[in-house]
Amino acid sequence: RWALRAAWAVLALTVCRWLDTIKEWWYVLDPDTLHQVAQAAIAAAPAPDDTNFMISYIVSNLTATCPASAIALNTNSSEWVLSNAGGAMGAMYIIHASVTEYLIVFGTPLGTEGHTGLHTADDYFNILVGEQWAFNPPELEMERYGPGSVHYLPRGHVKQYKMHEGCFALEYARGWIPLMLPFGLADVFSSTLVCWSLYHTVRVTGREIISNLLRGKI
Repeated sequence: RWALRAAWAVLALTVCRWLDTIKEWWYVLDPDTLHQVAQAAIAAAPAPDDTNFMISYIVSNLTATCPASAIALNTNSSEWVLSNAGGAMGAMYIIHASVTEYLIVFGTPLGTEGHTGLHTADDYFNILVGEQWAFNPPELEMERYGPGSVHYLPRGHVKQYKMHEGCFALEYARGWIPLMLPFGLADVFSSTLVCWSLYHTVRVTGREIISNLLRGKI
């Protein structure tokens, strides 16, 4: 019995390692292009803190350039969900979620601080408004990211981070997204106990992943 279980475990590991080598097949979004779009939104905004304009600009750009047959985008920018993860609290608007990619706007007008988490995806944090600081030991100097810059966190790396008052960012992750969800939901069970936020996070994320799977977007 244990030999059979070990064989299944080896098979599962082999399949997972193989899938990891081909996950790029399903990427539709591009970190460099998204960075350019974020910078263009900042430049076009009538005020440096007009987050709503920037979000509208980004969503309009993506809707115009990304074929609906290849990728599903959530254009309802009023669909914000409170999020607690790694000790940090803010709100997020999920623009896209699939098995291999997600794109959200995350931030807070109040400021927050926490742990990035250890993830199975590369993360690109494009600052739109405000400023983010990060700490990456053994480097003892603070990393500083302002509007128009991108904070890149490779998968498997962790940092401490702080978003100052009035900070919002366009966050793009590419890799294995479902494996990131436990980190994003753990604080609900261990701290906040707010089932309403859990419900909406699962509802919107699940809806978008299924919508993309129906398009053949993994």
